[in-house]
Amino acid sequence: MPLITSTALISSLSILHLTVAYYLLTAPAKVAHHSFVVLIGASMGLPPPTPLPPSTPTLPLAASLLSLVSISDLAAAALPTEIYSYYFASQAPVRILFFFALEGWIYASKPGGMLYRVGAGGGGASTGLVFTWGFVELVSWFWIYVTLRDERREMLVKVQEKRAREEERMRG
Repeated sequence: MPLITSTALISSLSILHLTVAYYLLTAPAKVAHHSFVVLIGASMGLPPPTPLPPSTPTLPLAASLLSLVSISDLAAAALPTEIYSYYFASQAPVRILFFFALEGWIYASKPGGMLYRVGAGGGGASTGLVFTWGFVELVSWFWIYVTLRDERREMLVKVQEKRAREEERMRG
C-alpha cells in the first residue's frame, strides 16, 4: 500500500501548479530566483534565468496553461477511483516521456552541450527555471505512475477476493 495516495499526489501537484501560476502573474522574480531553481540550474551547469519583468507577454500565457492543467487534473482526480485510475494511468507515461525528452533537450542544448549552436542556444528554454520545472514534473509523474500501479494491483486483489466470496456463497 502506498504511503501517499495518487489522489493526494495529483492534488498536491495541481496546487503547486496553481501557486506557480499565481506567482508568475504577481511576482515572477520570486519564481525565477527561488533557491531551489538556482540550485538545480547551477548543479546542471545551466545559465541562470533572465530577469522576468511582470510585463512580459509570455507570463500570462504560461500562468494560464499551468492553471488549465491544474484545474483539469483536479477535476479528473475528483472522478470515481476506477475512472481516474485509468485516466491517469494513461496520462502519466505520456507526461513522463514528454518531460524526459524536454529535460534531455535542455541539457543537450546548454552552453557546451552537444546540441548547442552559437547564437541559438536552447531558444531561451535552456535555463535553470525550465529545467527545474521539467525535473519536478518528471519526478512527480513518475511517483504518481508507480503509486497508481500499486493502487490498481490492490484494487484487483480486492475484486478477485470479492468474486471468490460470491462464488463460494453461490455454491454453498
